[in-house]
Amino acid sequence: MIVDPITFFIVAACFLLFAIFSMVRLGLGPTAGDRIVALDTINTLVVAGMVVLAAAYNEVIFVDIAIIYALLSFVGTLYVARYLEGGL
Repeated sequence: MIVDPITFFIVAACFLLFAIFSMVRLGLGPTAGDRIVALDTINTLVVAGMVVLAAAYNEVIFVDIAIIYALLSFVGTLYVARYLEGGL
């Protein structure tokens, strides 16, 4: 299946727009929880962007890197959430 390159550009532009919205929330978030959710959203968008790059360049290594990044992001989010709960 051949996908038009403009499709990848549109998807990347949408991810960038959503990341900008998340960065605004990261800066303006009234609570630490809001900031953590915004940061986790940005991390998720980065992982999705890596998967789109893997499809655009037809390279499997980008998917492997995205999986590792997602796991590290998840562990980091759990660590910060536990810290905010006072469990450390």
